[in-house]
Amino acid sequence: MKATIEYNSRKIEVNISNPIDISIPIDASKKNINAWYIDDPKIFPEMYEGEKIKVSEGAVVNFNNIHFNPHSHITHTECVGHITEKVHSVNKNLKYYIFLAEVVTIAPLFHNGDFLIGVKQLKTALKNKNRDAIVIRTLPNLEDKKSMQYSNTNPTYLSEKAATYLREKGIKHLLIDLPSVDKEKDEGRLLSHNAFWNTAGEIRMDATITEFIYVPNTVEDGEYLLNLMIAPFENDATPSKPILYKIIK
Repeated sequence: MKATIEYNSRKIEVNISNPIDISIPIDASKKNINAWYIDDPKIFPEMYEGEKIKVSEGAVVNFNNIHFNPHSHITHTECVGHITEKVHSVNKNLKYYIFLAEVVTIAPLFHNGDFLIGVKQLKTALKNKNRDAIVIRTLPNLEDKKSMQYSNTNPTYLSEKAATYLREKGIKHLLIDLPSVDKEKDEGRLLSHNAFWNTAGEIRMDATITEFIYVPNTVEDGEYLLNLMIAPFENDATPSKPILYKIIK
């Protein structure tokens, strides 16, 4: 099924019957993705008068509680409230959900003992393209990204210059398949978060960072329509389900 939308005075045709889900869900029954030194997420039935509210145990409905942290356990989208004293809500600041995105694949550089994504790599990938969002897939791109235990592994991150470049290029929405755009242990500087949101100047309240995505290897680099769907939590971050649609013309 094809659909045509008008986006910034441009007519874009996409195949809406072939959505590409790049989110990683919570699945407490399996090995769940995890970061930031906390326990696994939990999904468990509520108790009432000593009985589990679960159909298989005699209740008429399933009635589960879910205990998780969006930064640690699931694809999530965050706003500047993640790093400011005042906790701004991503649900209030993200007001539009359809964007023109560029999917890029980056082989991280090894620099001073770390793997990172540098500014030259992003300039090469984006060139003179005008996009609202960038979707970064890092190499190697293995299935175990969906269940990786990242704590104390010093994962790949984004250099401060790269984050500044994306901000200056007008990228409003940064999506990446890592637990953070910053170094795991950086003494609280959070250089790339601060650079992308421009906390030293006019803060970009409507800009977002989405972490813990997974872009399948079958998805080619290039231009896509992005539907950035979020759960309505009044919090600095919320679980999200970014969907890509290949642009036909």
